[in-house]
Amino acid sequence: MKAVILCGGKGMRLHEETEFKPKPLINIGDRPILWHIMKTYAHYGVRDFILCLGYKGQMIKDYFLNFDEHHNDFTLTLGSGEKKISYHTKKAADNWNITFVDTGANTNTGGRIARIKSFLGEDKEFFLTYGDGVADINIDKLYKFHKKSGRSITLSGVQPLMPFGIIEPAGGVVKSFEEKPKNKKGVINGGFYVCDRRVFNYLTPDERCVFESDSLPAIAKKGQLAVYSHRGFWHCMDTHKHMEDLNVMYQIGDRPWAIWE
Repeated sequence: MKAVILCGGKGMRLHEETEFKPKPLINIGDRPILWHIMKTYAHYGVRDFILCLGYKGQMIKDYFLNFDEHHNDFTLTLGSGEKKISYHTKKAADNWNITFVDTGANTNTGGRIARIKSFLGEDKEFFLTYGDGVADINIDKLYKFHKKSGRSITLSGVQPLMPFGIIEPAGGVVKSFEEKPKNKKGVINGGFYVCDRRVFNYLTPDERCVFESDSLPAIAKKGQLAVYSHRGFWHCMDTHKHMEDLNVMYQIGDRPWAIWE
């Protein structure tokens, strides 16, 4: 199975960073968040990726085309009509197969998915996610749940962190205090999907097609949308604060999403 990753949005809420690079290339530690997401799938044996590119997509191509130069010390020798690179360190690239597809600078999520259909070959199912969220989700369990459900799509339901601390008062005294607890009363779409080819019945390559507001409600109405409950770690990178939080966690060694370590 292949993993399709949506990498084409403009990331306007992270404008300080995305003015200069696409959001999937924003680092957590010394590697882009996109790399962290791909490592999660690779941990479960999924090493065949389709990247849906759009805004500043050439930078994502360049990152992987020059992966060795990004992550190693080297000496470059020029002249005499040749270029020679001598590596002083060798952090090997991962054993991945990556297909880069330009799905349009202004295309919405549904249109992007529709435009990579031909790159799936004969595959009847595929994984799908966004290029801006990490989790310690068990991809094997997600897939088994999807197969058991028999539905067209399975999405991952996650418990988001509350943006503020929760105080439980009793008689004018704080009985308990939780800083940014998980919202235990409901779940949101965590963005890790399993899809079969029936999903394309609800998509068009039109750039106005939005997966979340056009396709998913129609699929749910048909009773074809399952939800896998992920109770572990999940964190998106929608804002500058999210980026800072993930990098602080990385620096202090609190990396629950890094299940490959």
